[in-house]
Amino acid sequence: MSDTPKFTVIDRRKFKADEEASQEAAAEKAASEAKPEPVELGGGPRLVVNEPRQEAELKPIPVEDVAAELEAESELPPAPTAAESQEQKSAYDAAAQRLEELVRAQNPGVGAQPAVGFENLVQQFYVSAMIQMGAGAQEGQRPRVDILGARNTIDLLGVLAEKTKRNLTDKENRMLQAVLFEARMAFMELTSMITLQGMQPPQPPPPGKR
Repeated sequence: MSDTPKFTVIDRRKFKADEEASQEAAAEKAASEAKPEPVELGGGPRLVVNEPRQEAELKPIPVEDVAAELEAESELPPAPTAAESQEQKSAYDAAAQRLEELVRAQNPGVGAQPAVGFENLVQQFYVSAMIQMGAGAQEGQRPRVDILGARNTIDLLGVLAEKTKRNLTDKENRMLQAVLFEARMAFMELTSMITLQGMQPPQPPPPGKR
């Protein structure tokens, strides 16, 4: 028997190839487990929507929230204090007095202007509405009618009557109601004439006795 040790030559390339194949198989297995199962789509692609989230997005916003948001956006500045208002009123009266003195100095025949009252406000609205309906045009000239502007002015008279209800004297209330009635009657007559004449400019309504 020979004492010479025996050496076995091992081909390391084979083990390396087996190791790489084993690692490759493990990677493919992990990828297949992580990959979601294919979904069969019939008739072309399909959009997948998260339905609960869509319901939340399409849920209508309460009207109260919308009103509160609009009110916050259009919030008015704080009202002036009583002291600020009084100071401004005094300064305004002083400026108006200086203006009146200047006018009277340049026109000695002009007397003091009467104080402005509620009747002047009503009269201003009434005159504006009648002019917008064509009254006051010079003879021979074609009257210019602003029927939509007249409607807005008459509606402002209506707002004034509603907001001052139970806050006027009997005389002021009668005057306001009479002016509003007459302006509305003139508006209805004018719109009837416009309808009959096919939007041709009609004759202006007769001015009221005011």
